[in-house]
Amino acid sequence: MKYDPRPLWRRWLPEVILVIAILFAVNWWNTRNAARGPVPPLQAVTLSGAEFNVEQFRGKPAVIHFWASWCPICRAEQDAIDAVGEDHALITVAMQSGDDLTVQGYLDDNKLKFAVINDRKGELADRFGVTGVPTSFVLDRTGEIRFIERGYTTSWGLRFRLWLAEVTAG
Repeated sequence: MKYDPRPLWRRWLPEVILVIAILFAVNWWNTRNAARGPVPPLQAVTLSGAEFNVEQFRGKPAVIHFWASWCPICRAEQDAIDAVGEDHALITVAMQSGDDLTVQGYLDDNKLKFAVINDRKGELADRFGVTGVPTSFVLDRTGEIRFIERGYTTSWGLRFRLWLAEVTAG
């Protein structure tokens, strides 16, 4: 084998760039039908009985997170979503997860505190172009969708996107 005098990081850089490009391409493909631009209208009553209107997020970055009680990836990231909701504007939408009592039971069993809109028939998911869960929409303070993430995400990943949405808002 011939000795390569380049530093290790320079040898690996093209492969790292390729992997990152593939990850971005897969995410784009998975979210290609998702809503973009101004956030679609979202007005509903949460499981706790509170009126919710997406307009209340104006002026601050926020997350709209679609999940389902039957989704193992959603279950794996639910604590991260709960943590983000403690210090950022967040609404979650339980997609096709049963009636209100079933969803509330799931929240209670898992000690989750985030606000939930129950989307029994998937109508809100259709409006947002959600084709799989979990899917997160990160909004900037003007109500524009800045980032869409489908699949597992961490609390730090969401916080970073929220920060980017704040600093890049128009």
